[in-house]
Amino acid sequence: MKKQWLIRYSEIFLKSDPVRRQWENALIANIREMMPEVHVRNERGRIWLDGDVRPDLLKNIFGIVSFSEVEHIRLDEIEAFLPDYCRRHGIEKSKTFAIKMKRVGKHTFTSNDKAIEYGNLLRNEFPHLRVNLAHPDKEIHVEIRADQAYLYDTVTKGVGGLPLGVEGTLVALVSGGIDSPVVAWMMMKRGCRILPLFVALDTFLDETTIARAERVVQELARYQPGIRLTVIRDSYLAEAKKELVARHAEKYTCLFCKRRMYRVATAFAIQNGAKGIVTGESLGQVASQTLDNLVVLTDAASEIPIHRPLIGFDKEDAIRIAREIGTFDESISKASGCKAVPAGPSTKARLSMIREIEEKLEAAKMPVPV
Repeated sequence: MKKQWLIRYSEIFLKSDPVRRQWENALIANIREMMPEVHVRNERGRIWLDGDVRPDLLKNIFGIVSFSEVEHIRLDEIEAFLPDYCRRHGIEKSKTFAIKMKRVGKHTFTSNDKAIEYGNLLRNEFPHLRVNLAHPDKEIHVEIRADQAYLYDTVTKGVGGLPLGVEGTLVALVSGGIDSPVVAWMMMKRGCRILPLFVALDTFLDETTIARAERVVQELARYQPGIRLTVIRDSYLAEAKKELVARHAEKYTCLFCKRRMYRVATAFAIQNGAKGIVTGESLGQVASQTLDNLVVLTDAASEIPIHRPLIGFDKEDAIRIAREIGTFDESISKASGCKAVPAGPSTKARLSMIREIEEKLEAAKMPVPV
């Protein structure tokens, strides 16, 4: 008998053979990145691990839909082995049980044949047991592959999604609040490696805000090892704010601020080969996130796609995910807010007007600091 871990994936299996092999290899590489000492082998639809496997890490690897610790024996050993396995796994405390069969390969028997055979074997060994296929107290899983058998009684849910990196790289604008780490995680789950970026608008933000963003990104390192926050400092807003006040256009401050952030993020993305930008904007959540203002913001990064996974989410949806992935506590930790926000920010800016003002700003001539 040999103990191993069985790794299951779902969406990968639906792909064409070339893509499936590529994504399987990406998943295997991600497992090895998390646990370098573990030996990995794969068959169609399954990945097997040997060695010092850490289930707490397996839960955070994108692409894994579930996993089980299994005991591996030869098929011809199963009749002698099964009662002892069940005894060690507490079947005597159960009143009902079910055998769940999976079979791969050519055999002279069906899965149902073996389920009945092994069920009768256990009923003879444990006379108090009754079969309940719908809601058993205990499930015993038997997976037969050619002349080998794998037994397990527990299936642990994984994070699912696609293997990290198969869809490329995105830049995530990270503020350190609740939403931005959530969207970074959501795009990781869809196969994107994330480059977190904090655009520090000098004079209006202090180090507490940057420190909070760094702590939040470190929470995301459980899902993407080695992830680091890049901080780019920019004095644009200090100059632009003065000009906007002088032009009685201070209500557009947040829009000019975010347009600048988008341009910095666009330059950073192009420089690093990223395929887009992801932001935590949700429709109507704050003044800059109305439909009218999102048109103004998107215009600033027209060279590269902008992804907004939370656009239709309620705030409670984002909070729920933040709690689940472990970023919530850091996101609500104390930090100073932005001091540039005007008393009455615009909610219905027109792109033509913003462009007209921007063309006249001296601050707009400042080079992007990337």
